[in-house]
Amino acid sequence: MSHENRGHGPHKVGHVKEVTSLANPIIKDIKALTNKKSREESGTFMAEGLKLVIDAIELGWTIRTLVYAKAAKGKPLVEQMAAKTVASGGLVLEVSEKVISSVTRRDNPQMVVGIFESRWKPLKDIRPKDGETWIALDRVRDPGNLGTIIRTADAAGASGVILVGETTDPFSLETVRATMGSVFAVPVAKTTPEEFISWKKSAGVSVVATHLAGSVDYRTIDYKKKPVVLLMGNEQSGLPDQLAKEADALARIPQQGRADSLNLAVASGVMLFEARRHLLSLSEGK
Repeated sequence: MSHENRGHGPHKVGHVKEVTSLANPIIKDIKALTNKKSREESGTFMAEGLKLVIDAIELGWTIRTLVYAKAAKGKPLVEQMAAKTVASGGLVLEVSEKVISSVTRRDNPQMVVGIFESRWKPLKDIRPKDGETWIALDRVRDPGNLGTIIRTADAAGASGVILVGETTDPFSLETVRATMGSVFAVPVAKTTPEEFISWKKSAGVSVVATHLAGSVDYRTIDYKKKPVVLLMGNEQSGLPDQLAKEADALARIPQQGRADSLNLAVASGVMLFEARRHLLSLSEGK
């Protein structure tokens, strides 16, 4: 039991609710979080796996419900997370494997699931400083792409992700899985194209957009003079003219071979690591 929770009254025994029925209303509410509408209405989302739950709690995210399979009962880290959940006013459920499989829609489910409050970064609060890199995604549709980009932004040391227009939900189960926990470390904002353009004009940033009409090799761009926002287009149609014309530089990634395009997540990774190349080092502490 974690010592931080002392003084908050009894923890596990009186607060763990045992659930074996798929018809339980709490389980029905949790299963509903696979739908975007339910996530938006409740302001919550699901994260699978003990590591993700630990990461989220350590990073200060609010846990509403901790669900664990009977097989995980008694494991010290699970008990610590249960105690922290109770201490913060959350609910702890001990469930059968049948229930946790149903919740996660997996035959071989993780033994621990956390329900967390969603968190968005308001665009107006983003004022990038020197050395910061943000990535803006126009109408990204694929949850795997978005999750991979959030994870890559985290790895490259980017400051956050800005979602422009109608995009896939960063808090969907598929996206959260693909982030491998980085969704808890990387701030995410959402905005309209018009708001993004207005924000860009006052934010003091250099917007570098990838575009098929871009004539500049992405490696020749100066990423040091101002904070950078990398602007990436939709998987199918690329970047619309409305956004492309607001960019300070239009970039292309040189290619050779039969493939005529890169996957969005791969292209985003290439751009992120190039934009931050002067800031990344293998020396200790970095």
